[in-house]
Amino acid sequence: MAGSPCPDEVMRKVIDTMNMEDVTICYGMTETSPVSMQTRPDDDLSLRVSTVGRPSPHAEIKITDPATGETLPIGSAGELCTRGYLVMQGYWDQDEKTAEVLGDDGWMRTGDVARMDDNGYVQVTGRMKDMVIRGGENIYPREIEEFLYTHPDILDAQVIGVPDERYGEELMAWVQLRKGAEKLTAEALREFALGSLAKFKIPRYVHVVEEFPTTVTGKVRKVEMRETSVELLEQGDVIDDYRAASV
Repeated sequence: MAGSPCPDEVMRKVIDTMNMEDVTICYGMTETSPVSMQTRPDDDLSLRVSTVGRPSPHAEIKITDPATGETLPIGSAGELCTRGYLVMQGYWDQDEKTAEVLGDDGWMRTGDVARMDDNGYVQVTGRMKDMVIRGGENIYPREIEEFLYTHPDILDAQVIGVPDERYGEELMAWVQLRKGAEKLTAEALREFALGSLAKFKIPRYVHVVEEFPTTVTGKVRKVEMRETSVELLEQGDVIDDYRAASV
């Protein structure tokens, strides 16, 4: 599961079905050598499946306002930053790119959205670059993807934003279905989500696929998914749209 966020539901199944009771989650990136936080086997189950734990020894973590760089209060969502011996010195011969993520004070900007609780446990809620702005509302796909994993017919799900004339962006869910599952419609997914997700967070479009486009290391390529989605929407009647079903 390395390289991508692990949904809560998947972690619970790893523990229950694969009998890996002591499995933990760690967080990091290549630029941080790579792990800067981790849960412990003796942490409560809820913490081990929903957080990436607390900072590693001699590492610092803070949550900041991405616009101002100011440290935010406990419980607030913002950009996750880390500092310590584990942080890289910089990108090779790329001073400008280094300056974008690494400050003179040693703090590394990860580009991830997260919040920290009173005990120092951090929950990663999404990527800043994946944020969808729908009608002025900031939406992080990670929250919706976590919910979609609770659907009995969905094996895997990815949520992206696509252009929309009225709202600026609309939500689209790419889903992989379990073997034997019936076709999943956007209207059926909407009915499943009502009462659990805010209405503006329910994907308007559903695209059922066999697999997601990925990099050579297995990371999902959401940029490619967006490009493909725009092309499909331009063709018309290719993507399932719950609004079309209600007209």
